[in-house]
Order: sequence, then structure tokens, then C-alpha cells
Amino acid sequence: MSYQNEIKAIAAVVNNAGSSWSAINPEFAARMRYQNRFKTGLDIAKYTADIMRKDMAEYDADPSKYTQSLGCWHGFIGQQKLIAIKKHLKTTNKRYLYLSGWMVAALRSEFGPLPDQSMHEKNSVAALIEELYTFLRQADTRELDLLFTALDKARKAGDKAEEAKLLDQIENFETHVVPIIADIDAGFGNEEATYLMAKQMIEAGACALQIENQVSDEKQCGHQDGKVTVPHADFIAKLNALRYAFLELGVDNGIIVARTDSLGAGLTKQIAVTNEPGDLGDQYNSFLAGEYINSADDIANGDVVIKANGKLLKPARLASGLFQFREGTGIDRVVLDCVTSLKNGADLLWIETEKPHVGQIKEMVDAIRKEVPDAKLVYNNSPSFNWTLNFRQQVFDDWAAAGKDVSKYNRDRLMSADYDDTELCDEADARIQSFQKDASREAGIFHHLITLPTYHTAALSTDNLAKGYFGEQGMLAYVAGVQRKEIREGIACVRHQNMAGSDIGDTHKEYFSGDAALKASGEDNTMNQFDNV
Repeated sequence: MSYQNEIKAIAAVVNNAGSSWSAINPEFAARMRYQNRFKTGLDIAKYTADIMRKDMAEYDADPSKYTQSLGCWHGFIGQQKLIAIKKHLKTTNKRYLYLSGWMVAALRSEFGPLPDQSMHEKNSVAALIEELYTFLRQADTRELDLLFTALDKARKAGDKAEEAKLLDQIENFETHVVPIIADIDAGFGNEEATYLMAKQMIEAGACALQIENQVSDEKQCGHQDGKVTVPHADFIAKLNALRYAFLELGVDNGIIVARTDSLGAGLTKQIAVTNEPGDLGDQYNSFLAGEYINSADDIANGDVVIKANGKLLKPARLASGLFQFREGTGIDRVVLDCVTSLKNGADLLWIETEKPHVGQIKEMVDAIRKEVPDAKLVYNNSPSFNWTLNFRQQVFDDWAAAGKDVSKYNRDRLMSADYDDTELCDEADARIQSFQKDASREAGIFHHLITLPTYHTAALSTDNLAKGYFGEQGMLAYVAGVQRKEIREGIACVRHQNMAGSDIGDTHKEYFSGDAALKASGEDNTMNQFDNV
């Protein structure tokens, strides 16, 4: 989209309309069109899918070119994240948003806070996607409005150099709209329910949907116990449902992220259907715990018996009716899950792990890549991991294995602040800092995300403010701890009226009413106190 071409195109339309449109300024209309690049969620989904596909190809050629995101639970949080990225890093390239089902459940359900068990309303995820993109589009509008205002000021002053500079910035404006990887949990029901929910999410703007192989009505957070997986045929049906939804809506290159929880899931709700030895169902059933039997005398009332490996197997079944997998089969099940998903329409993988360990992830990815060489992961850099303790223990173990003296460290107490400035803990922090680079290079991770970081940052910042404001600091807690830092660090929200759209509204009033416009940004607007800070 070219700004100058938009002006010319609209000028032609206005001129053709005759004198009744004489009050319409083509450049103002072009500005409004330029500020509203994406007309629908599907426009966004198609645009961002192209970005993700390009990024995936670049990662395949060079694994240092991985992508990142942070989970956001409100449109404003997502907006401020992208504004910060553009301010500090100058580009949004390879930075996405993640929409966490955990945070939707905990923060966006009409039931109030809920655990991550697919109990929140089905349409709440699509609603959050739409909200996030509404705020990102508003960020575009606001930033361009500032550029247009500056352009008018430069023209009024006759500053041709500044005018040319601003026109270049407008022509090369980078949108705040980036890809969202959106969590559809286990599909919220059968494959038809999954398809219907996927359509809502894509229509809201999602170009990438992440789905897990847990049972819908038994779904648990990936970092809690009691996870129950489904046979591959069930999961493949839901992968197909997602692809059909993308194709129906014209997002032909939409991205499916297939998540496996098998590493930590020891249960299955059902025995897979199998038609012949070695098929997918037979492979799934081969991991079942149980005992082989020789006669009907070994079968009690209600027992289930299947034929496996040429023998009769009585699977271990709990009082809940669920069946158990054999201990130690998690990695093998993960590899089978991932290979199967990639061979049945998935584009990216998500392996939910119990700790952030590059070696463990690499072991699984190397096995997957024997079957699918370009397999790559979306990885959850989860707040459920105790990163400090995990990496300190990893360093401790590596040093001990290498024969280095670790006698001054207590492995079980490495979280203690007493160790914070030690050589071991400095090494652990260095490994945490390089984890994303190392894991992308060594373990096939294309996209690193933190599922619910802004849940924690909101809690931490609110705790700090409340502690001081309701304590001895009073108003100083806000002024010193928030507002003064906003001013010093150039946080645009210090001018909160502008961030909420007041100046945009003034601009539009001037377009619509000319000199008769009643604008909010007059001399008595207290936001003027921040104009020159």
C-alpha cells in the first residue's frame, strides 16, 4: 500500500462524485484508509500465515533465525508488548503473540478464575484473538496519527527535509499486527466441535492453531498430573478438522501445531482400534501396562483382554476406567505421536516437557528427524519450571560428572539466595540466557514462547504498588515506582489519553467538522504536562 497512491485513488473517487463531496479531503480519507490496513480477521490470518511460512523456511536454512512470543491475556497487554518491541528493537520481525488457554481459563472466563481444564467458554478464545488484533490495529492508527500530525506541522513550517523524512516513515510503516499462535486446547469436544471452534478463531485472525492429544473432557494443564491421551486416529481426525477450517476460509497456508502430552501422560481413556499387527492402533496399544494371560481363568469379571504381540494381554485398568501405560515409555510415545502428526497434516510440533533441558529435547527431536528431517518445534519456556533451580542443578550435575569439586554446594538447596553470586550460579544464569539460542540450534526449536508471563508480571507489579501505596510511601509509591519510571523510560502510556485514542478522535473531528470541531486536546488538558518530558 502506497500513501501517495492512496491519495490519488481517493482524489479520483471524490472528483467523480461532484460538488456534493467538496468537503471531503482526499488526503484525510487516504490517511484513514492507511490506518486501517486490515479490514477483517481473515485478512490478518492470511497476512500472518505468510509471515510464519516465510519464517519457517528461514529457520530451516539457518536455525539461529528462530522466533519468539509472550502470552498475553488482554488486548492492551499485547498492544504494549508490540509497542515496546518496536521502540526497543526497531522491528517486529520474528516476534509473535501467544494466546494461552491457561490464561483464558484463569482470567477471561465468565465463571471467574478456572483451572486449565477446558471449562471456560468455547467462544472466549476467539473473542480474545479479536480483542488482541483490535488493540494492535489501534496501535497502528495511533502511531500513524502521530506521523500525520508531525507531517502537517512540517508542511506548515515549510520544512521540506522533515516533510520528506516523515513521508518516508509513513510509506515504510511497519504494522504492529503479527502472527498469533492460539491454543485450542484438545478441541473442546469431538472433531465437529473442533472444526467449529477453529473457524471462529481463524475468522478472528488466528493463522496458527495449537491442539493437544489429550482427551477433551479429561484435559489437564500440561504441567499437572492426571493427563489422559487419545489414540492417534482420534487426534488425526482433529488435525483434519483444523485443516478443513483453514481451507474453507481461504487461509490455505494456515499453520497447525500438534502438541503431545505423552511424556507426562501415563493414562489413556480407550484402547485403540487395530486392524493388523504393527498399525497405528497396535503401536499405541503396545505401550499399555498389563499382564499376559494364558487362559480364561486369569480373567476376572469386567476385565478387558486384547491380542498384542501374538499373545493375550490384560491391560491394567484403574477404578476410573482409564488404562495405564508402562513406565518409561513416554519418550517413545512422544516420538510416535510427533512423526504421526507430521505425516498427517501438522506443520509444527509442541512437546510438553517436565523441565527445560536441551539434551532431553534434542534426544526426542533427533529421533523424530530420522523420519521427518525438517521437523521443528514450538516450545513452552514455561513459568511452571523453576528455571533457577533446574539450571543450577544441571550445572551441578555436569560439574560433578566432569570431576569438578562441588563440595561447597548442596544440590537440594541450590535455590537459596546464599548461592546467588557463586561461580556455579553465574554459569547457570549464562545457560538460561542462551537457552533459546542453544535449543534452537541443537534441538530443532523454531518458536520459543512463555505461556503466561504477563499473568506473573501483572501480579508482581500490582504487589509492589499496593505494598507502598497502602503503606508508608503513600502517593510516592505510584509517583516514584510507576509514573516517574514511565517518564524516564519513555513509556508512551504516561500520556494515557493519547494511548486510549483521544488525539485520534480529535483528528477525526477536525476532518469531519473543520474549524468547528470541539477537541479534547486544548490548553486545559492535563495530559499537556507530559508533552515535553
